[in-house]
Amino acid sequence: MQYNTMTRHVSKLLLASVLAVLALLAIVVSPLFPAGAAGAQEAPATTQEANFFTGEKRVPRSQAEIELSYAPLVKEVSPSVVNVYSRKVVRQRASPFANDPVFRQFFGQPSEQVQNSLGSGVIVSEDGVIVTNNHVVNGADELLVVLSDRREYEAELILADERTDLAVLRIDTEGEPLPTIAYADTRDTEVGDIVLAIGNPFGVGQTVTTGIISATARTDVGVSDYSFFLQTDAAVNPGNSGGALVNTRGELVGINSAIFSRSGGSNGIGFAIPAEMVKRVVDAAVNEGRIVRPWLGLKAQSVTYDIAKAQGLDRPLGVMVTEVFDDGPADEAGLKRGDLVTEIDGREVFDEKGLKFLAATRSPGERSTLKVLRGGNYEEVAVTLAPPPGATKAELELLEGKNPFSGAEVAELSPRLAEEMGRDPFQSGVLVTRILRRAYAWQVVRPGDLILSVNDASIETLKDLKEALEADTSTWKIEIDRNGRRISGTVRL
Repeated sequence: MQYNTMTRHVSKLLLASVLAVLALLAIVVSPLFPAGAAGAQEAPATTQEANFFTGEKRVPRSQAEIELSYAPLVKEVSPSVVNVYSRKVVRQRASPFANDPVFRQFFGQPSEQVQNSLGSGVIVSEDGVIVTNNHVVNGADELLVVLSDRREYEAELILADERTDLAVLRIDTEGEPLPTIAYADTRDTEVGDIVLAIGNPFGVGQTVTTGIISATARTDVGVSDYSFFLQTDAAVNPGNSGGALVNTRGELVGINSAIFSRSGGSNGIGFAIPAEMVKRVVDAAVNEGRIVRPWLGLKAQSVTYDIAKAQGLDRPLGVMVTEVFDDGPADEAGLKRGDLVTEIDGREVFDEKGLKFLAATRSPGERSTLKVLRGGNYEEVAVTLAPPPGATKAELELLEGKNPFSGAEVAELSPRLAEEMGRDPFQSGVLVTRILRRAYAWQVVRPGDLILSVNDASIETLKDLKEALEADTSTWKIEIDRNGRRISGTVRL
């Protein structure tokens, strides 16, 4: 009896061993026979598998997915992010009497102070084209670019655009190609997308932080004239300026530009210039050497809840056209005062800055399609973008002679000059752009003033001003506009 019991136990043990061997053998040979072979029917993919293979966005579904690393992505994109060092020499005088040759021997020669600043940059072309922030390189006498592998190159400034706070540099690598980052299509960027910020905060060395896109189309930041920022909670600090904000596909989403902070450090509110504007500025710098922004030729105001309700909208959306420039692109396209523009090229707009930014991402001569609500009906209006007309900064005139503006450099304010100087393109008059040292004009006007009238004669053009200044008089009644405030007075020479 004991012998039979032992035999049964041995038999069970042998059977279990055989089954284990067969299971192991099945696991080993299964990759050799792909699913669907020998007429096998594939099982339908789960929603999770479908999302994975189609690239659709979804939240992590398992602990293993949460523990995934960004290290391969960082290794791919970080060589394209550089450090940008700027050096500026500032001459300082120890005393106001140092200019006098008699007192100079007592006060010494002017001293020189070297100001250094640090920022980041992104290589966008393998032949050495780098984009950074304008405020990183502004006023610099020397620029040095340090790559992630510690190689150093002197950099040449190709284009500095204060209006967008972008600057484009070039370094000479003697033909050696550099790693680059491709531009992302920021039209697909959504709140909640994971992003990485790469730069050199506080000069500690290249650093990577991660977060999400907190908001898109921020137009009320006030950092630059073309405000249309991506907001992120990825830690961005001083020194990150000009660095890369990249998505999980290793594409450049934006250039880190500013932070909202009361202490000077990151509070989780950082702003980046979208890649579509970065690409536009870089292309203009490389191909044309300057940037000419297209112009719609209209003035608009944001839609309030009351306006939206009156227009039959269920929410505030779009901008209301308040003024159209004669013979401008909008005028030629048939836009009128009272039209409500809700979209440009399929993208919703909520204020004039957003409309202006989206138009500026295109080149003059290109066409944009505006969705317009007019008389309760929607229409699509095609607008051919054009550069603003009129004089530029190159067309300035120095006033001389016995008059209150002697020594002032002026220009006839045109839409193009207004665009270059960040002023209202619908203003008219003669603008004071510069005043010579010790000129009499300093007693009357300041750079940026708009001359409106002289001796009750309205001033619209340079010709009007010249004719007014030819008067044989010692008393001048003048009216100017200074920062939106009208100032009038009488000057006696």
